[in-house]
Amino acid sequence: MLNKTVIPIGYKSILDLKQTEIAIKIIKDQFENNLSKALNLIRVSAPLFVKGGTGINDNLNGVERIVSFDALDIKNETIEVVQSLAKWKRMALARYGYSAGEGLYTDMNAIRRDETLDNLHSIYVDQWDWEKIITLEKRNLKTLQKEVLKIYSALKITEQYLSYQNEKLQPILPETIHFISTQELEDHYPTLTPKEREDKITKELGAVFLMQIGGKLRSGVKHDERSPDYDDWELNGDLLLWYPVLEKSFEISSMGIRVDKKSLLKQLKVTQNFDRKDLEYHKAILDGNLPYTIGGGIGQSRLCMFFLKKAHIGEVQVSVWNDQIKNECLENNILLL
Repeated sequence: MLNKTVIPIGYKSILDLKQTEIAIKIIKDQFENNLSKALNLIRVSAPLFVKGGTGINDNLNGVERIVSFDALDIKNETIEVVQSLAKWKRMALARYGYSAGEGLYTDMNAIRRDETLDNLHSIYVDQWDWEKIITLEKRNLKTLQKEVLKIYSALKITEQYLSYQNEKLQPILPETIHFISTQELEDHYPTLTPKEREDKITKELGAVFLMQIGGKLRSGVKHDERSPDYDDWELNGDLLLWYPVLEKSFEISSMGIRVDKKSLLKQLKVTQNFDRKDLEYHKAILDGNLPYTIGGGIGQSRLCMFFLKKAHIGEVQVSVWNDQIKNECLENNILLL
């Protein structure tokens, strides 16, 4: 059964198609510049695909099917379209000779064939993937929160700039962002589902960084799934915003301090993925050949959707949709690109 698109009552886009495309360019240029300055990042080129069987591609939640193909002049190799660049970035930092406090960012484009399509989800993913080197001593929550505050500041500066360009697009981000762990959130709202908890807390506070995602809570369930081999589940989180257009929480970024040898082995064991330890990427961590890092992804289309107050992500990116979604959008003033 196809998912039904959420249609806000009386919805009409603030901008027409041409104005939307102009505004998308403004947002991307401004935020990219603000982010790189805030986090001390240098833009680099990144792959659209990588070799399979190396452990470099992101497994996401571990169940998504990766898009793969073979190539005429690359014999006996499977090539995989990336799902994110979480692992590739860390290897690039080591290869390019970055130092502690320095980082990189890139435009990441991916195909997620198993994504369930709705207002916020597309099979085409575009995000700013970023990563920076930290020292062993800075592998802690204080470091994580410090970087989140920098990102949130870049968001607010971009939103304010956009409002100067078009007075119809008034800022809605709250002054500050709040930090809360998944366990604290479960303790606050024990009878709600994880998604209902996210909606509840973001509606109350406006902007929340929800920490420590991946492990089981005291209730015996996980708040959400996370791949075991890039984020340390004790040192990661999602940046959530309250989105009044759809009356729900809105994830703009997932990020975290990356696994070290100890957390990698622990998380591989818990998820019964211990066989991955022999892959190229995982061996590099276990052998101490990769730097300690923090990184994440920030959705480009998600950010544009939020700032332009759109009802559907297809209003800010070109993708492929099923007939039900296209018809519902056509009938309700939602103009898909």
